[in-house]
Amino acid sequence: MKKLLIVGAGGHGKSVAEAALACGSFELVGFVDDAAPELTSVWDWPVLGTTASLAEYRSRADAAIVAIGNNGLREALFDRLGALGFELPAVVHPTAIVSPRTIIGPGSAIMAGSIIGTEAKLGAGSIVNSGAVVDHHCTVEDFGHLGVNTSMAGGSILGRAAWMQAGSALGYGVRVQDGVVLAPGTALQVSREH
Repeated sequence: MKKLLIVGAGGHGKSVAEAALACGSFELVGFVDDAAPELTSVWDWPVLGTTASLAEYRSRADAAIVAIGNNGLREALFDRLGALGFELPAVVHPTAIVSPRTIIGPGSAIMAGSIIGTEAKLGAGSIVNSGAVVDHHCTVEDFGHLGVNTSMAGGSILGRAAWMQAGSALGYGVRVQDGVVLAPGTALQVSREH
């Protein structure tokens, strides 16, 4: 069982911790969060310190995941952890439905009740939040972020570090450019002349 450090002790960090514990593949050693030293623990696990001291935690954990919603910060911390020699596994909640033909990048978080279709591709550090759907042949590029109850129809692409906020949807074949943030409830579709 891999010893896992979770970077981020906020709401998303706690959700990723629950997913990691539920899947049974990890031993949780604790959290790192810049709210330390005021924040000392999450449930029964310690907050070991801040992100400034990531190198100190390498002796305690084989693996780490960045559980922070901010795409740019998640990427920067992912890169630092990799350079320090941490393994960067994906965490998949056991209630997620994931096609065996899906490609999941390192450091991704696939949350409870999400659905990932056949031949979908998730890049490094992706987040697929609770109830989100990534349909067949979709691509979520590195550090893309699907909020709660978002949906990507077949063949759509979420660009690098783009964020679909809660309830937003992509029609078939739609591409969202890198770094774009979709407002909650936004629907994008390809228009065709008939």
